[in-house]
Amino acid sequence: MRYNRMGKTGLFVSELCLGTMTFGQASGRYAAASGVNQDAVDMILRHAIDAGVNFIDTANVYAHGQSEEIVGRSLKTLGIARKDIVLATKFEHPMGSGPNDGGGSRVHIVEAVKASLQRLGTDHIDLYQMHGFDPATPVEETIRALDDLVSQGLVRYVGVSNWAAWQVATALGVAKMLGASPFQTYQGYYSLAGREIEREVTPMIEAHGLGLIVFSPLAGGYLTGKYRDKSEGRRATIPFPPVDEEKGAKVLDVMDGIAAFHETSLEAVALAWLRQNPLVTSIITGVKNVDQLNANLAAVDVTLTEAEVTALNDGGAISPEYPGWMLAQGSAGRAALMATGALPQAH
Repeated sequence: MRYNRMGKTGLFVSELCLGTMTFGQASGRYAAASGVNQDAVDMILRHAIDAGVNFIDTANVYAHGQSEEIVGRSLKTLGIARKDIVLATKFEHPMGSGPNDGGGSRVHIVEAVKASLQRLGTDHIDLYQMHGFDPATPVEETIRALDDLVSQGLVRYVGVSNWAAWQVATALGVAKMLGASPFQTYQGYYSLAGREIEREVTPMIEAHGLGLIVFSPLAGGYLTGKYRDKSEGRRATIPFPPVDEEKGAKVLDVMDGIAAFHETSLEAVALAWLRQNPLVTSIITGVKNVDQLNANLAAVDVTLTEAEVTALNDGGAISPEYPGWMLAQGSAGRAALMATGALPQAH
């Protein structure tokens, strides 16, 4: 297990992060993606810790708070020292039916962090992430409220999830202007079957030195190959994240040969591809049992060749869009000069 520096902090997190969206029993459209009880979580968490995982990601909205409660109980039951775990949770999604039960207002943030701390049974959260963008709250209010949590010692670092690149860049500018704690991480969807994040978000992440925490690295199970025959499963109930089936089939075909060569699984190949991306800090693995966890842990022993990475990159490449293609053309000469030190050839 490797440990990567989280953003511009001095904190190191394991390259694989234990996701907890499956913990507890959710209702509604996410019910099929949940259902893992306390005893099973204890086994999963113990196994993950023993394998070197020190990073756990949850959210107040997962099973409406049950996930946080189960994680907190499991850490105590297993006797795992709080200092040995980097504990992350999220807020912003509605936790009730009232107008102030969600969002990024100071009122909601203060109430949300108190509730999460109680459910987790801890006095601090290592990484507190805003789960989505709130158009109703000025970003200055959100940044100031989060900075207050850091000053009070309730939160160590702050991050963001599912924002547009320009929204994150704006918030970073506001935090710098206010002298407040900036976002250190971005949690977003990234997989061989879904690479839209590469258009705007990953360039922003690289420019500002944020840590990228990846969720749904297997595209909701699609990259395991088990949905090739359209069999029933979680994606039949929750087709999340969405997948371009035509492009996805081509990616799976490329993965088949690579997995066979390395004598490993398709999921290990998918995770190894992300591990070898220097922008990726940690990959969230969502599992329901120890066997699934072991399948994901196998990725730490897979090193793809440059040719294999190129083949995977080509197989699922996103189509160029403006202004991306114009920027690529216009910046090519300067990029080559910076990379090689050689003047471009005149045409």
